[in-house]
Amino acid sequence: MTELDRRQFLQLAAFGGAVFSSALPGVARAAADDFYFVQLSDTHWGFEGPENPDAHGTLPKAIAAVNALAEQPDFVIFTGDLTHTTEDGRERRRRLAEFQQQARALKVREVRYIPGEHDAALDQGKAFSEFFGPTHYVFDHRGVHFIVLDNVSDPAAKLGDAQLAWLQADLQGQPRDARIVVFAHRPLFDLYPQWDWATRDGAQALELLQAQTNVVVFYGHIHQENHHMTGAIAHHSAKSLIFPLPAPGSQPKRTPVAWDPSQPYRGLGFREVEAEPDTPRYVLSELPVTRG
Repeated sequence: MTELDRRQFLQLAAFGGAVFSSALPGVARAAADDFYFVQLSDTHWGFEGPENPDAHGTLPKAIAAVNALAEQPDFVIFTGDLTHTTEDGRERRRRLAEFQQQARALKVREVRYIPGEHDAALDQGKAFSEFFGPTHYVFDHRGVHFIVLDNVSDPAAKLGDAQLAWLQADLQGQPRDARIVVFAHRPLFDLYPQWDWATRDGAQALELLQAQTNVVVFYGHIHQENHHMTGAIAHHSAKSLIFPLPAPGSQPKRTPVAWDPSQPYRGLGFREVEAEPDTPRYVLSELPVTRG
């Protein structure tokens, strides 16, 4: 299936859903091969509550939807809150193990993970690292440099001086116009700090990233789409796979949006991100949990 056919399939036939294009400013580098990845976020494995009566079924449905894509993504990334918070360390590991077992059903060559505060804030990422390795790291794929940041293992919602120094050193090794994609769980900018939707020292990370001309950030945490610019950097949050949350500051408290039996899974979903060749441009397709 050609690239154009796949888009038509996604946009017009199979899943529908909004398509958001993020055209980044800056000078194009040498052509990178066309590829795409899938972002899933905030699965909260272990959650129980009326906000999602199908809490154990939603993640498997989303995995089945990814596996049913007409063309498999180059990789899948989960942007945090793989599990729901528990103060019991043994239970936390049990949930992480169950989540990992579920994720093994994905029919892709590569699956990557970052922690959310529900996974990592109570033990500074120790249990997460036992299952998934480092909480912050880099990798390269078809001409794009990917940076995974950890802004959750510190319970104060900070990256910390050591990680900022690590980020600075990594960026110094990149050309100024390198294509860079950053993954984090919390927003790096102050989206709505009253609801913990910020990173306390995120401004320092953005100052480092602003020196680059082609940066885009994908994150989770807020359980809904949000698109925002800080200077030349585009920030895109993803929907959740457990329950949606209200728009920033739209109500007094950050309480989940109630489950609607007439529209099950409303507000939940995952994202396809297509990196186009030749230009630092990304096409975002928001896809539902199920075809129904």
